[in-house]
Amino acid sequence: MQRRSFLALAALLPIAAVAQPGVDRPQPRLPTEPLVFETRDGRRLTFTVEMAVQPEQQMIGLMFRPEVKPDEGMLFDWGAPRESSMWMRNTITSLDMVFIAADGRVHRIAERTVPYSLASISSNGPVRATLELAAATAERLNIRVGDRVLHRIFGTAP
Repeated sequence: MQRRSFLALAALLPIAAVAQPGVDRPQPRLPTEPLVFETRDGRRLTFTVEMAVQPEQQMIGLMFRPEVKPDEGMLFDWGAPRESSMWMRNTITSLDMVFIAADGRVHRIAERTVPYSLASISSNGPVRATLELAAATAERLNIRVGDRVLHRIFGTAP
């Protein structure tokens, strides 16, 4: 009887709960760098971001991480402008995704993404980088499309 209950429960688990091959734990913390938002009202918001630059790092991203601290995030550097398409597979905490154009301007923000979702979250246009932050950070700090991001990959080190 217990085995049947377990199988019934397992059948209800979302497919996203199953780790992709070879990935079943968070990656070690990546090297960090400072990143600053300059908002349209002149505020400067400072973050420490992990740099995801290698394809393997980008594939794992923030999967399996139990939290993202309020002043931290992960910056996915695509190397050149391109369409960015993200998902939340194996990501257990909601995130804000900030898509940043090559000139360092915020192009799009996807707020409060759904944990474990396989739905594609698109930049809706070419971007140089995607920044993942704790969910509700954009709303809490009033970060909006058009705000400027200062970071070395945009030629504007803070």
